[in-house]
Amino acid sequence: MYLYCFIFFLLFIIFIISKIISPKRINIQGKHVLITGGSSGIGKALAIEAVRHGANVTIIARNEKRLEEAKQEIESHIKDKSSQVFAVSVDITKDADKVKKAVSKAEKDLGPITILINNAGSAIAGRFEETSIEQFQRMIDLNFLGSVNVTKAAIKGMKENNEGRIVFISSQAGQVGVFGYTAYSASKFALRGFAESLQMEVKPYNIYITMAFPPDTDTPGLAEENKSKPKETLLISDTVGLFSPSYVAKSVFRDALNGRFLSYVGMDGWLLSNLSSGMSPATSVVDLLQQVFAMGIFRFVCQFYLFHFDRIIRKCKEEKDSKLKSS
Repeated sequence: MYLYCFIFFLLFIIFIISKIISPKRINIQGKHVLITGGSSGIGKALAIEAVRHGANVTIIARNEKRLEEAKQEIESHIKDKSSQVFAVSVDITKDADKVKKAVSKAEKDLGPITILINNAGSAIAGRFEETSIEQFQRMIDLNFLGSVNVTKAAIKGMKENNEGRIVFISSQAGQVGVFGYTAYSASKFALRGFAESLQMEVKPYNIYITMAFPPDTDTPGLAEENKSKPKETLLISDTVGLFSPSYVAKSVFRDALNGRFLSYVGMDGWLLSNLSSGMSPATSVVDLLQQVFAMGIFRFVCQFYLFHFDRIIRKCKEEKDSKLKSS
């Protein structure tokens, strides 16, 4: 009898917590979704996912030719004939006023922004002593400050609309520091602190933030990055595997609609998101329970990952030392 009462009480508490912390899923039929870095890779896949849901979409990038090609491809996936796709060319890292004008134009064309997806970014991989200060600055400008510029331009309208979602596309390298990513990881870790602070400010306006941590994704950006990526970084990255942009986009978009703060892909992503949840907002009672009960064991499991990574790095060093001795 007491056991049944305890179970009932526990389920009641879980139900109450879920009502308190779980945002209401939003419907974006006919609403405006703005995506930076929308001309290729994950950004373009997210735009395709948005129009499939009946949204109007603005894609932002620098290259006008690639933007137009992406616009035509995205339009081919429109199901609701009333959906529209606009393309705006602007460098989000350079001039905050130009970014503000670009966002204002998008709002004038397609209405207030319901979902803002800060996807624009790139990676530089290299050993710390071989990474220039200019490259560090580039990572901060694009991966962090670019998102700040666009979010600052859009936030006023989203508050006035009293509804919205803001997505930041980070990386699993924004959850754990990885060999060769001293500049990249630093810029992606910065997004996390920004997002957690901003969530406290915008929650009263019914705006919820999603931090997405995709693994290596089969994009033109990754192909370019791999050309100069250290061997150690390549071997460590192989541990997680490679995912398609459409698969990542579906997962991120679903989590954004549901207002989920931590968005992950794959088993390793699930483990990392639980382990690195810290003081992040709880937006799902299932996620909260996983984090409470699994964090300890996950901390232990991750040590085996780190042992494996250390072994890769040590072996690569031994190979280099051997070559130097024989030369």
